[in-house]
Amino acid sequence: MNFEKMSDQQLWDIANPIMDNLMDASIQLDHTKHVRDFTERMKVIVTPEYLYVFACTIQPRKGISPAGCRFVLFRRPDSVAIVWKQSFTKVLGEYVAEMVLVYKNDRYLVDHVMVF
Repeated sequence: MNFEKMSDQQLWDIANPIMDNLMDASIQLDHTKHVRDFTERMKVIVTPEYLYVFACTIQPRKGISPAGCRFVLFRRPDSVAIVWKQSFTKVLGEYVAEMVLVYKNDRYLVDHVMVF
């Protein structure tokens, strides 16, 4: 899969539902749902305990994160980094949601994700 040849719209159409699922699953504390689209490397990192600490320490302080605003795509032949402008319900300011997608075993998978 060569991400450099895909259109912006194709990439956003793939990435948005994956990020929406990640956000919903973190609110629900549903680890299985949260890691559904993760690479094996990411599944090792994001254990149920890791998700719980994130959800129970960050979300209460910042609030729920509404859908982000599309910001930029960084294409590479074998991956794409996707960045959204993000906000939260309990704090002012703009934040960043970032995700790296790869294509493995006929699926688009998250190999890195962060909200900061």
